[in-house]
Amino acid sequence: MPGFPSTRKELRERRIKRGPRRQAAERSLVRAFATFTQAADSLEKAYGQLQLEVSRLGGELERTNAELTQSLEETTRVRSFLAQVLEALPFGVLVFDASGHLQAVNPETRRLLTLDLPSVEKDEARRPDLVRRLLADISSEPLDGEREWAVEEGRGKRYLGVTRARVLGSAGVEGDTIWILRDTTREKRLAAEHEQARRNQALAEIATVLAHEIRNPLGSLELFAGLLADSTLLTSETGQWVSHIQAGLRTLSATVNNVLQFHSEPRLQSLPTQLDRLMRETVEFLGPLARQRGLHLEFENRAGKVSIPADAARLQQVFLNLALNAFRAMSPGGLLAVSLARIPATDGPRARIDFEDQGGGIAPDALERIFDPGFTTRAGSPGLGLSVCRRIVEQHNGSISVHSVPQVGSTFTLLLPAAGEGR
Repeated sequence: MPGFPSTRKELRERRIKRGPRRQAAERSLVRAFATFTQAADSLEKAYGQLQLEVSRLGGELERTNAELTQSLEETTRVRSFLAQVLEALPFGVLVFDASGHLQAVNPETRRLLTLDLPSVEKDEARRPDLVRRLLADISSEPLDGEREWAVEEGRGKRYLGVTRARVLGSAGVEGDTIWILRDTTREKRLAAEHEQARRNQALAEIATVLAHEIRNPLGSLELFAGLLADSTLLTSETGQWVSHIQAGLRTLSATVNNVLQFHSEPRLQSLPTQLDRLMRETVEFLGPLARQRGLHLEFENRAGKVSIPADAARLQQVFLNLALNAFRAMSPGGLLAVSLARIPATDGPRARIDFEDQGGGIAPDALERIFDPGFTTRAGSPGLGLSVCRRIVEQHNGSISVHSVPQVGSTFTLLLPAAGEGR
């Protein structure tokens, strides 16, 4: 090709013909090309290292993202579990932050504080009155131990045990305060009932001891009163005095025996007993009491001889209690009619005993309660007489019932298993 050297000789000749400036430029270009080649090599090496680092960082990022995702899932699971636990706790929980803002409240708290809202307002000004009262009453007290807090309700007071605990935040900074509420009303009531039962037991023991101590001299006093009544030296006025003494002693004796029967519950001594004779003796025993009050006392036996298995002393206590109640219910001139009859029954013959008085009767709302221990409509009475009657009659496999008409009178009826033949 023309214009280009074809041989090395020509090339050398042309180089020789070139000037020094051109040769310097060529050398500079050669050096620049060598430098570029080195930079390119370095850049290629750096790019390779960068790719390796990016790949490593990408792997670490994937692992970190996977761990973060797992951690978030675990946190969500734990939060859900704790929320379920908080919802199901049998006691109330309130959580306040360091600024006093309410952070959490569970359903039991809403029940205990009678909150109808689905959530309690975090704004202090919009909180229910009961929550504000709780904070005002308890916040100033020390954190240690449980405090009792009373809530007034329509049915009376309800008591809550309140415990507080403070949770420290990061770096020891004061964090949330947890309030735990539990209903202690039942515990307080049971404790009060236990204490009342303990006191009642102590009083019962004292009453039993006193009754035993009183009954012994009472027997002697009644014996001497009987001797005075039988004395032929008594004037009519003295006889009245003795009759009053006998009436008072027998009333007191019945009361003492009621206390002993109710509190000590001695073992039943069941023996064959002539019921008709026991009732006749009891009516004679009650004579001075009836005369003292200006009342009439009659006994009618329509069954003849009746034998029953019984504890005669206890059964006589039943008759005395029923008669004394009738005497207290009647005005002077009234009549207490006591009768004995035999009636047939599918499980064997029964002895029926009626105490029919002409008193003021029993109010309908009191009829269901007259046999309850302690129930009485008469001031100063311990309310044990009819309760003792029912207990003794049931111990004899019998029953007691009452029919009463206000302003007309009452009839107490006893049914007892009977044996033997009536004549």
